[in-house]
This record gives sequence, C-alpha cells and structure tokens, in this order.
Amino acid sequence: YAEIPPEQFSPQQKEAYDYIVEERGMCPGPYRIWLQNPDLLKALTPIGVYYQKKLRISRQEHEIVTNCINGKWATAGYSNNEHEKIGEKAGLPAEKVQALIAGLPTNFEDPRQQVIYEITQTLIASRHVPQGLYQRAIDLLGDAGLTDVTVLIGYFTSVSMTLAVYDVPAGASDYSPYK
Repeated sequence: YAEIPPEQFSPQQKEAYDYIVEERGMCPGPYRIWLQNPDLLKALTPIGVYYQKKLRISRQEHEIVTNCINGKWATAGYSNNEHEKIGEKAGLPAEKVQALIAGLPTNFEDPRQQVIYEITQTLIASRHVPQGLYQRAIDLLGDAGLTDVTVLIGYFTSVSMTLAVYDVPAGASDYSPYK
C-alpha cells in the first residue's frame, strides 16, 4: 500500500484529512487508508473521537477490548505494536497485554476488567453471551457501558481488518504531512 502524497490529495481527500487532524490532532493508522474514501473517513472519525475522548469505560478497559481484538484479528504489526505500548502506558501489566495480543487466556482482579475481557472473548469467538455473563456486565457496567464495549468490539474489528488487509507494519509513523 502506498499512501497518497499530500500534494496529490483530491479536494475531498484534503477536506477529509483536515477534518480528522482537527478532530484528533493527527491522521493515525487506519485513517490514512480510509482517506482513500473521504466520505467513509468522515463518517468513522466521530466514532474514533468518541472512543478516544468520551467513552464510559476506563482507558485500561478500552485497551483490554482493543488488545483482545488484536489477538483475534490483527495480523499487521502496526496495531499490535501500538496497542502493546498504549495498554502498558494505560497501566495494564505487560504480561496481561502480551497475553491478550497473543490470544492466550488471562484474568483480571478488577471485576469490571474481568467482565469486559469475558464479554469481548465471547463475542469475538462468535459465541452466545450467557444470561449470567450478561447480567454481571449490566451490574458492573450498566447498559451504556456494555453498549460502549459492544460497539468498540465492532469498531476496532474494522480498524484491525483495515490494517491487516493493507499489512501496515509495526513502527509506521502517523501520517500528518501538514504538521
């Protein structure tokens, strides 16, 4: 995959690029690829901003979901490399983050983190969520929190698959030519 040089942006791509940089301060990972379709980029940006700034779960909980998804779908180095660092920076133990990315079983002492891990693992394995697990999730996260987790699973799956299909390597820099 070759990124579009800024001087070759169409007017719609320039507008979409400026929009994401205004909203997120940069044009990271999958957004560089989504720039090929400016309308899609503009549609997905508010969801990404929500998950960066407004979500109802903690950054650690967010990274549990993200790294479970990486363990399932992320075959490109970029997402695994970035979210291993982000998960550890958020305060998750390195061995837990590594287990999530490797798709290995792990557990969490914090009941919220544990239920988020269990819900994520259940859904990415295409399994039915048992009533007891659902009820624990509602009790610990509430409906809004469980909805945040569920949609994050879907959103980050699309991020992972985008990065995988274009095989974005570990260490790819954020694409922000106007900085």
